[in-house]
Amino acid sequence: MDVLQNKIDFMGFIVVERANGNGDPLNGNSPRVDYNGYGEISNVCLKRKIRNRMQDFGAKILVQSDDRCTDGYKSIEARIRGTKSIVELLPEKKKKETETDIAQLHQLVCSEWLDVRSFGQVFTTSKSSGIEGLSLGVRGAISIHDAVSLDPVEVIDMQITKSVNGIESKGKGSDTMGMKHFVKFGVYKMQGSINVQLAEKTGLTVADSKTFEEALISIFEGDASSARPEGSMRLAKLYWIEHPNKTGMESSYVMHNAVRATLKEGVDVPRSFEDYIIDESFLKNIKDINVEIYENEKRIQ
Repeated sequence: MDVLQNKIDFMGFIVVERANGNGDPLNGNSPRVDYNGYGEISNVCLKRKIRNRMQDFGAKILVQSDDRCTDGYKSIEARIRGTKSIVELLPEKKKKETETDIAQLHQLVCSEWLDVRSFGQVFTTSKSSGIEGLSLGVRGAISIHDAVSLDPVEVIDMQITKSVNGIESKGKGSDTMGMKHFVKFGVYKMQGSINVQLAEKTGLTVADSKTFEEALISIFEGDASSARPEGSMRLAKLYWIEHPNKTGMESSYVMHNAVRATLKEGVDVPRSFEDYIIDESFLKNIKDINVEIYENEKRIQ
């Protein structure tokens, strides 16, 4: 398959309504916010959802979550150990890899797993794995920023109770009490790029980029939970921008700021995506780029 030759930038707006888009484990799993009250969704969280969608499309994924494991391996190390071509390259008693080994290993792991050639991965294994001294870093072709809300968000803390005790006790036990945290409403801007020079090194193909695009368009499909009820999170708008060359017509910084969102006059506190004016005029002034625009998973341009 053809390795990607044209640089790609992408950006979009994620709408969160009464949902916890990304909980902070250091703050009782309350939605992430910065010191100024702006909501955040980490790039790690976004990539986890994209990997899940890639799996749904049948792609081989190295970093699988436990609840979506499709091959029976319980860890990345076990998944590596179960890949015959890698084990044959680095047998158990081999103490040190040569430069040839590293080059072959880089090619193997990239060809084996879509998320490795997309996002990169650091490979290390213990002696007990049967592959001694494995150490390799792969720089992925796709980079994604943390998504940040356009305006400060309001976080609601709701105390909840369960109807049944988790443990036997007289009356209601302490385990029946709990807290639920969610963002009342917020629009988050997400953005990223695909680097052609790194795509050539990892072997990321045009078909791979299309799989990633499809995963991004439907990023919240199959992601519902009590913290994120079905329909409470959506990618309201996505801009997929393909340049005619490797380096791009403009820098990624310029492309990511070529679509701007501002509150409509008279709106102080946004309550819907329609409270924003989306200005695409800067993007339309950039020549020779191919722009695909999606609204709620449907292509409109």
